[in-house]
Amino acid sequence: MLHNTRGIIFRQTKYSETSIIVKIYTELFGLQSYLIKGIRNKKSLIKPALLEHLTLVDLIAYHKEKKNIQHIKEIKIGYPLKTIHTDIRKSSIIIFLNEILFKVIREEEANPSLFSFLYNSIQSLDLQEKSFSNFHLIFLIHLTKYLGFFPNNNYSLQSSYFNLQEGVFTSNKSDLIAEKPFSEYLSKLTITGLEKQETFSILPQHRNDLLEIILRYYQLHMPVAMNIKSHHVLQTVLNE
Repeated sequence: MLHNTRGIIFRQTKYSETSIIVKIYTELFGLQSYLIKGIRNKKSLIKPALLEHLTLVDLIAYHKEKKNIQHIKEIKIGYPLKTIHTDIRKSSIIIFLNEILFKVIREEEANPSLFSFLYNSIQSLDLQEKSFSNFHLIFLIHLTKYLGFFPNNNYSLQSSYFNLQEGVFTSNKSDLIAEKPFSEYLSKLTITGLEKQETFSILPQHRNDLLEIILRYYQLHMPVAMNIKSHHVLQTVLNE
């Protein structure tokens, strides 16, 4: 049966000399694999730019339950990104977030709230003219709402250590904690939406360390190998 759905491009892999399989996170069916035939032919109507990291698309696709690979009848740009693929800082953020999302999202079923968060976040980054150096930090913390381990923001002067294992602020210092100023940053991130990202302030020399702490938090709560590499490039680009 044919379905119309919005989608977000995650990754593509070579299938044959002229065909590829594209992982697309869809609004109706969650993460799906789609075979696109003949894309490597010069006459193909689907251009490579359509399948770049986290491109927002509209597709008409065949869907059969319990089938590993689905087929696309038609695919087109759903929202034309104006700055993400031309601004090296934004494109570095997108490559990093794409690597994260590909590892942590595996569900092959609809999750409308998660889809809306991803779709709207990508649009937000594209529209942001300045003050987006902390976008990835805010995004990662708020993504945990949909992954099931959003921090409990009970930060106080007495509970100023963030327990990475438990996801709460505590007065007890242990091996898996984040201390000030990073615990305070984490507390502020939980109440800072992407639409208010300019209100989140962090010393530039602390940004890389805070990202490492957040990635460690993910490693402790996700049942997947979080051997992320692209954040090193991201750190270099944002610190220039």
